[in-house]
Amino acid sequence: MRGPVVAVTGAARGVGALLTERLAASEDIKQVIAIDERRGECESAQWHILDVRDPAIADKLRGADVVVHLALDLDLGSDTAARTAYNVRGTQTVLTAAAAAGVHRVVLCTSAMVYGALPDNELPLSEDAELRATAEATGVGDLLEIERLARRAPRAHPGLNVTVVRPAVLVGGTDTALTRYFESPRLLVVAGSRPAWQFCHVEDLCGALEYAVVEKVEGELAVGCDGWLEQEEVEELSGIRRMELPSAVALGAAARLHRIGLTPSPAGDLAYTMYPWVVSGSRLHDAGWRPRWTNEEVLAELLEEVAGRHTVAGRRLGRKDATAAGAAGATVALLGAAAVVRRARKARRR
Repeated sequence: MRGPVVAVTGAARGVGALLTERLAASEDIKQVIAIDERRGECESAQWHILDVRDPAIADKLRGADVVVHLALDLDLGSDTAARTAYNVRGTQTVLTAAAAAGVHRVVLCTSAMVYGALPDNELPLSEDAELRATAEATGVGDLLEIERLARRAPRAHPGLNVTVVRPAVLVGGTDTALTRYFESPRLLVVAGSRPAWQFCHVEDLCGALEYAVVEKVEGELAVGCDGWLEQEEVEELSGIRRMELPSAVALGAAARLHRIGLTPSPAGDLAYTMYPWVVSGSRLHDAGWRPRWTNEEVLAELLEEVAGRHTVAGRRLGRKDATAAGAAGATVALLGAAAVVRRARKARRR
């Protein structure tokens, strides 16, 4: 049988489950080894149930040509220290185990967020642009450490090729601070900011990962829809009006609410809704890959996914609070935050 043997970690959920099904159905893939802490639904894959931090994973990778590591925890509700321990230690273990098992290529998936959202970013950024993100946004510190591990791995393990794929705002069954932005009754816009929105559908991400698996492209790869949407276009397409706040008010409120544990999103998440971090995806394009989805189509799917959900400052509200927030008009974010504070105080008194 032709094609490589591919191992996928995190194969029972999210992008990992989609990629496992896609590779298992491909005539270009000889076999798929699926690794997760529970068994997934792909019957044609060979399953191994274990934690990716377990050194025994090296035995499960023997015979694999390529490993795609997708076992990451980027859940907004996860404990920060536990999340970092899982993400960083898991990546370290997979890279070491892959080298020990004779695997010749590891594909990692981080995010275009590692470039940072900055007012002087070029539109679009090339793959070789400096990684200027800080650890202030959810999970970005972990992703930056994974990027460092990726760059060190070929020196530590000669013969091991490491490819890194960096998607734009990922949409398709995902729940992040950026997808929750579109669950708000008003789109928060920081005065004087210059947002630019670029999305990546999970199907396009899986297509890019498959390109890396079959060695059509390698190195550091950015993936997303062609072009971007300005904030005004997003508002027109979504039908959601904006609420504009001064920078000091927006960032200060976000920092305080997160510090006292009332919202899952730190103030650093706001930067990615303020400044551009659009990527070109030129390396994938040069290899013949093209996105099947446009930014407009992905935004429409995202809006359909989040319909009926109500979020203020990254925190989901119950139906009662959402009704009150909807009546609050332009002050919805402040009233929503106040309602959360009142509930927390009442709970402590009880």
